[in-house]
Amino acid sequence: MVNKNKLGEYIFTDYPEFKPNLSPKEIFQSGAFGGTYWREIYSNVNKSWYKNQHKKYPGSWWSGLTDNHLTLPYDDYDKSINLYGVKVGSSLEEWEHSGWIEKTHPYGWVQWYCDFYIGERSYDDNRQIGRWLRLAGKKGRFRRGLINEIKRKKSKYNNYEISPAKRQTLLHWGYELTLYDFKDDSS
Repeated sequence: MVNKNKLGEYIFTDYPEFKPNLSPKEIFQSGAFGGTYWREIYSNVNKSWYKNQHKKYPGSWWSGLTDNHLTLPYDDYDKSINLYGVKVGSSLEEWEHSGWIEKTHPYGWVQWYCDFYIGERSYDDNRQIGRWLRLAGKKGRFRRGLINEIKRKKSKYNNYEISPAKRQTLLHWGYELTLYDFKDDSS
């Protein structure tokens, strides 16, 4: 069982700098990846087909979700499934070409996070956590960018009309902006 601190961040004692505030279940239950994340894929990294990989995780994570929220083909990406109603991200082929996919997690970062969350550790932990820190960590580019945009517009952290694409991207990386991001702002 993973615990949360008083700020709502998940605590991993072996990696204290990694502080997402959404679990894998919360990511998918909120509405993510246009319903395509767990689709059948061919991994160019492993030269293998993969299907139903989400079924190795707790069934409670997918409770109430249909296959249309999990396994749509990429060409059927449905942005209305996404919490913020926008399409973000790149294709698996682009991820593979960029070197972001490792053999242990052919679906990418969220598959790694699902494993990490349930206590599985791998050689890829430092790299993946580093990617998270640069994107969604306290000084991460999407987190800082969204905070700065909200400040420029003199708005509130929960004005969801401000940058739905940055918000959806952060959600995919296990982070949702909170009031604390503004109370403990060191920018």
